[in-house]
Amino acid sequence: MTIRYARNDNPLRSGDCFAALAMTIRYVRNAEWTNIACTKARVFLLWLALWLLAACRAAPTPTPTPTLPPELALGKRVFEAHCAACHSLAPEVNLVGPSLAGIAVRAAMRVDGLDARGYLYTSILRPGAYLVEGYPDLMPSTLGKTLSGEEIDAVVAFLLAQP
Repeated sequence: MTIRYARNDNPLRSGDCFAALAMTIRYVRNAEWTNIACTKARVFLLWLALWLLAACRAAPTPTPTPTLPPELALGKRVFEAHCAACHSLAPEVNLVGPSLAGIAVRAAMRVDGLDARGYLYTSILRPGAYLVEGYPDLMPSTLGKTLSGEEIDAVVAFLLAQP
């Protein structure tokens, strides 16, 4: 049996199969695979091929967390800092104030002639104007002075984007 390097034609003896594999060999004839002396080499080559396949297989890429547009990100921060202590975004979770889950749909139907955006602005700037039944008037009336116009716009946009 003759084994040759992939880079040159230097012959190796059949007992040097492992040395030839370590140097990335190729076999000259298919008949050499039947040689019993290279059985270990074939097993090693099969193991090496399987190991390379396992090592080269791409790891599953985690789904990236969706990022919010800047206005909604600001609105989320404002909500968490000024609203989340009393209002939940989870359905049926009522804290001090009502849950704001689905507020975009509910706010549009609360007051005739007022869309959801207008209702939310009024509720922030004049909290006692539209009280939800069963909740006392505890919302701070100073949010219009505490928050900038940009922050109020952002929190309203954030709330309107909630499912």
